[in-house]
Amino acid sequence: MAVTTAGVVRRDLPGDSDDDAPCDDATVVTLGRSGAIPPCQPEAAPAASRLRTIALTVATLVCFAANSLLCRAALRPRLVDAATFTSIRLVSGAAALALIVILRGRARPGGGSFGAGLALFLYAAAFSLAYVRIGAGVGALLLFGAVQVTMLGWTVARGARPGAVQWVGIAVALGGLAYLGLPGASAPDPIGALLMITAGVAWGAYSLRGRSARDPIATNADNFLRALPFTIALSVALLRDRVATGEGILLAAASGALASAGGYSLWYAVVPILGATRSAAVQLTVPVLAGIGATALLGEHLTARIAISGAAILAGIALTLRRR
Repeated sequence: MAVTTAGVVRRDLPGDSDDDAPCDDATVVTLGRSGAIPPCQPEAAPAASRLRTIALTVATLVCFAANSLLCRAALRPRLVDAATFTSIRLVSGAAALALIVILRGRARPGGGSFGAGLALFLYAAAFSLAYVRIGAGVGALLLFGAVQVTMLGWTVARGARPGAVQWVGIAVALGGLAYLGLPGASAPDPIGALLMITAGVAWGAYSLRGRSARDPIATNADNFLRALPFTIALSVALLRDRVATGEGILLAAASGALASAGGYSLWYAVVPILGATRSAAVQLTVPVLAGIGATALLGEHLTARIAISGAAILAGIALTLRRR
C-alpha cells in the first residue's frame, strides 16, 4: 500500500506486484487530483526521455511545495484574507483546468460530484485558515501526515492488511505527528495545527471520492467549479475581515492557476512513467522542499522539534512503501 500526499495510493499492498517497474498494472489514484491512471507498459527510455521525466517530476514537486509557500507569503503579512485567498485560488484553478480541458479537445469539464466539490472546498478553506496561524514548513508536514493517516485508515478499514514493516512505519509517522503537537514553546499554534489536519483529512477524502474518474483533469476542473458556491459563501460570511491587495491577489491566483492546476496537470504526465511506488517515493520530498523554501524565502526558522518530527513522519511513510 503506497500512499503519498500529492502522490498515489495503490489498492494492493506492497509486494503484490512488481514495484520496481516504471509502470505497473496497479490502479493508481492521485491524491487531491482525483482519478485513476491507466496502466502502461514499461519501455527502455532514451536519455532525452529520461531528462524530460526528471524535469517534469521536479517541476511538479516544486508546484506542490509552492502552494504552501504562496499561501503563507500572502497570509502572514495580511496581503489578503484567508477567505478571499481561497476564493481566488479556486476560481483561478477552475479557469486554468477548464482551459486545459478545452485545449485537450473536450467540450467542457465533467465527471465531478457535489461531495467531491465540498471536500475540495473544505481542504482549500482549512488550508488557508491554517496558514494564517502556522508556518509553511510545519503546515506541509501536518498536511502530509494527515493525508497519509486518512488514506491508510480507509484502505485498512476496507480490508487491506499492511505487513509488520508497514505497521511500524504507520506508528513512527503517527509518533512524529504527536511529537510535533506536544505542548511547548516551539509547538505550532493548536488551532492552526487542527485546521491543517482538517485540510489533510478533507484532501484524503477528496482523493478517495475521485479514485474511479476516467479523465482526472476534466473531473478536477468540474470539482473546482462545484466548490465555487461554497467558497463564495465563505467570503460573504467573512466579508468584515476582507483584505485584498494587488500582491495578495496575484499570489492567490498563482496558487490556483500555476501551483494547483499546473501541478496537477504535470503530475498526470509523470505518474504513468514513474509507476506507483516511485511516484509515492518522490512525493516524500514535498514537505522537505516546502521547509527549505520557508526558511530561505519566508525567513521561517527550522526548530529542532520540526526537524525531528519531520524526519519521523517521512521515515514512517517511507517504511509504508517497503515490501513486506
